[in-house]
Amino acid sequence: MTSTLDFPVTQAPPPSAVSLLRHAEQGLAAIAPGASPAQRFAESYLCALRAAAALLALRGRPHRGRAKPTSVWTLLSSVAPEMREWAAFFASCSATRAAVQAGITSRVGPRAADDLHRQAAQFTGLVHRAVHGTGR
Repeated sequence: MTSTLDFPVTQAPPPSAVSLLRHAEQGLAAIAPGASPAQRFAESYLCALRAAAALLALRGRPHRGRAKPTSVWTLLSSVAPEMREWAAFFASCSATRAAVQAGITSRVGPRAADDLHRQAAQFTGLVHRAVHGTGR
């Protein structure tokens, strides 16, 4: 997944984008290393979801008329094509996150939790650059 994207900012970001991004960043920082792998996985996924929502708030939502509800990852792919690989990655984690929320925690081991946390942090960093500009 690409991590060297250039994001020039031409105007102040909407407050909703800044707030969602701040919640994602604070959430990632607050994830306890001693928490269960399932809990770390679910919380990391939620932080990535918030970061994606921040990017959607920044870029706007595509007009869909009376279309059915669509996942944030599908919307992200259409609004920010440069994030398609990230959207596909996090979409592939959705079923595991749903299982964890349903109490099926055996699907997530320490490595999967650590990997998702690292990927969520990297993704959130990219969204930070998109919201606030390339210079961090």
